Amino acid sequence: MSTTREASIIFEQPTQDVEAARHHEQAAAENLAATMAAMRALTAVLDGASSHDKILLRAAAGAGKSYALVKMVTEALAHAHCERIGITAFANKQVFPLAEAVGREVGADRVCLFVSKAQLPKLSDTVRRQVTIATSTSDIPPDARVVLATSHKFGFRGELKRLQKHLGPSSNGERPFDVLMVDEAWQLPLHRFTTIESLAPVAVGVGDVGQLPPIDPSQNPWRGDPGYNPYRAWPTAYQGLPSTFAIDLPAVWRPCSAQLALWRAFYDDWERLDCVAAPGDQTVQLPQLVGAAQSVWNSVATGVPTLLEVDGLEDPEAPDVDQPLLGVIETLLDDLLAAGFAITSRRYDDRGVPNDVTETTSKESTSDPLIVVLATRNQAVDDATDMVERLVEKHALAEGVLVASTVDSWQGQTNAITVALHPLSGASRLDDFNSAFGRLAVTCTRATHGLLLVARAGLDELLSTAPPRQGTPFGEPGTRSLPRQTHQRILATFARGTLSYDMRG
Repeated sequence: MSTTREASIIFEQPTQDVEAARHHEQAAAENLAATMAAMRALTAVLDGASSHDKILLRAAAGAGKSYALVKMVTEALAHAHCERIGITAFANKQVFPLAEAVGREVGADRVCLFVSKAQLPKLSDTVRRQVTIATSTSDIPPDARVVLATSHKFGFRGELKRLQKHLGPSSNGERPFDVLMVDEAWQLPLHRFTTIESLAPVAVGVGDVGQLPPIDPSQNPWRGDPGYNPYRAWPTAYQGLPSTFAIDLPAVWRPCSAQLALWRAFYDDWERLDCVAAPGDQTVQLPQLVGAAQSVWNSVATGVPTLLEVDGLEDPEAPDVDQPLLGVIETLLDDLLAAGFAITSRRYDDRGVPNDVTETTSKESTSDPLIVVLATRNQAVDDATDMVERLVEKHALAEGVLVASTVDSWQGQTNAITVALHPLSGASRLDDFNSAFGRLAVTCTRATHGLLLVARAGLDELLSTAPPRQGTPFGEPGTRSLPRQTHQRILATFARGTLSYDMRG
């Protein structure tokens, strides 16, 4: 069988180009304007001039939503009728970095991280320096202005009464917090939100509408109201109500400008979507490669999302457990890592004004991985992890250069280059799992510099023959299980090439 090192590949450029977009401070200003509009809505609630009890700040992936949340926290604390704020999210890995960011702005003596004793070893020194830590309700400083905890910690049986008894009512005169902020709101299911909703008279949800909710409604039919399901992302139960204020963040900070068409394909119903990064702000510096490796990595380095379809491989164990296809990825990564590469990244101030450019090489340890390999099934990721361990040992890679993960576990994470098995690779139909909006969105929107999806040949045939399907009627973003037309629109933003194997070789 021939190898990926032998023949070059011609990549056809995407049929859907990036249309005119705003960049740098012009794009960032749009998010600031949306954040301030949400803040005005919250101020009206605190003033007693508005009856809104839900404020939703909807974001695309990489929109800087956590920055927006922190800004709203500092603005709200300056209000005369806001004595105390609660902040929550579904998981500790979301709460910890947010606690650090809020503590840096508000002060460690005023910000309390409410966490179980079992989580203490997981706290970094930087988090510990920025917050006060409490493992029981009685440890929370009575003068704390901000208290952060997971929804499970805040929603534990009897916790509301313990907080009320220990802290007393906040400025509203009844509840322990004046505002409840929910980060990564579209990951928090409705049944968890109902356990914490009473902590404050108004809830502010900030999050990426493309994240994967914990459980799909179609898999958990709810007896009773067909428009209600306790496992949905909680904001979907309140959008459109007169008591809810909702607004979109119309710019993204994460992707390079060449990826913007892909972002717009996922969020195609938004009025506009711009990108802080301008052309040339984020680049991949490649060495001299040969054959297919040169073709593939040169395409990835342009920033344009790249799809490599592979034909002629031996059959996989299952459509999404595909060692032969992983072997192709391993060979491509082996060639790249043997030669070494670097990325350059433009940095910006809080207003999106360009600052200096940093360079990171594949020989350096990094906080955000340089390359992440993503797959949808645990078994496929086990195989990918074995591959990663071989490459790390072979090339003596520093920590963080190359990692593997399931798509679901990589929500909320960022990396320079994503290499992923396309969720539809080898599929025979568009089922609820491999065709989920959130699963494909997370796969495609983690990278700051380059995206490479690898699939067995046949995606076009699958999409042309798949029966039409409608989205689930629960109001989730996009259509939760993507119809073929949406998949086709997304693929139109990719540069595409095919690698053919000769099984006789």
